[in-house]
Amino acid sequence: MQASVAQLQQISVLRDLGNTDLEQLRVATALSFYQPGEVVMQAGDPLPPRLYVVLSGVLQITRVSQTGKETVFRVLPAGEIFAAPALVGDGIAPATVIATGAAEVLTIERDALLQAISRRPEVALRILEIYNQRLQQLHNTVHDLVSERALVRLIRLIRYYAMQFGTTRLNQVEQLNVKLSYYQLARSVGITYEECVRLFKLLQPVVTYKRGGLIQISSWQELAAIAARAESA
Repeated sequence: MQASVAQLQQISVLRDLGNTDLEQLRVATALSFYQPGEVVMQAGDPLPPRLYVVLSGVLQITRVSQTGKETVFRVLPAGEIFAAPALVGDGIAPATVIATGAAEVLTIERDALLQAISRRPEVALRILEIYNQRLQQLHNTVHDLVSERALVRLIRLIRYYAMQFGTTRLNQVEQLNVKLSYYQLARSVGITYEECVRLFKLLQPVVTYKRGGLIQISSWQELAAIAARAESA
């Protein structure tokens, strides 16, 4: 099944393309649907040369080390691109991608994308900007795992997901627009499930963890102050 022009318009890296360009690109697209918990790609899988985009739903990117420890690299919302090696690398999936709920993935054949880029080079710049941001985030994550306290890493992760997915104002709190389990959070900052639960208790009442993975923040200023105190301790 091919994507529509309206669906392509939802993709931020294609925003410089007009309807004519999008119509030409549309014939080189494909839509795939995934159920909650279904694997989109497995680490080490060969990848066809395509641009991969989360069209709807949320995907989780993970990798398991040789010791069997699973790390959650990031959670991707709708509109995000992923699987960079399929487009500009060795064509091998670097991590496992799983749908956390019902999700839809759109792919665009690389040759067709390159033709569009030849007409609008801005598209290539936007793609490179996103990949560069990912590399910077990975660098920061590795640095934090070595040098920062677990509480600070957790607070930074909460901020990251607030920026990535946005928040909704509910009375006196802001609620993240993404559901995150203790397990996901723990694996993202390199701590155990039990330690993650303990840290959230330390963050109360500034941060409240609700059943179902909902996170509410009463004061971003106070949360920043907690992180500052933890860093200086």
